[in-house]
Amino acid sequence: MFNNMKQLDTELLVGYIDNLGVDVVRQMLALYIEQSQIYLDDIAETVENENQSGWQEACHKMKGAAGSVGLSVVHQQLVQVEKSTDEWPRKREYLALLKHENQLSIITFETWLDSQ
Repeated sequence: MFNNMKQLDTELLVGYIDNLGVDVVRQMLALYIEQSQIYLDDIAETVENENQSGWQEACHKMKGAAGSVGLSVVHQQLVQVEKSTDEWPRKREYLALLKHENQLSIITFETWLDSQ
C-alpha cells in the first residue's frame, strides 16, 4: 500500500471503493482517461486559437473531472491556471505540464487500484 500519495486523494478513493466496489472505481478511471483526453484536446485548441473564455471553460471542466476521481495534483494544477491571463506561450507550458501530470496521476491511480 502506498503511504504518501500526494497525487491521489486516497481518502476519497477508499470511500468510493467501500461504497461502490473496485470494479466501479475502475470504470470511473476508464471514463476519466477517455474524457481527460477530450479535455486536453479542448485546452490545446483554446491555446491555438488564443481563446481566453474557452481556456477557462475547458480547464474548469477538467478540474471538476480530476477532482471527482481523486487526482489531487491535476486538480490543483487546474485550480492554479484556470483563470490565468498569462500570455499564450506560458499557457502552452501549462498545457505540457498538465498533460505530463495527468499521465503520471493516471499511472499512479492504476497502480494504487491494483493494490486494493
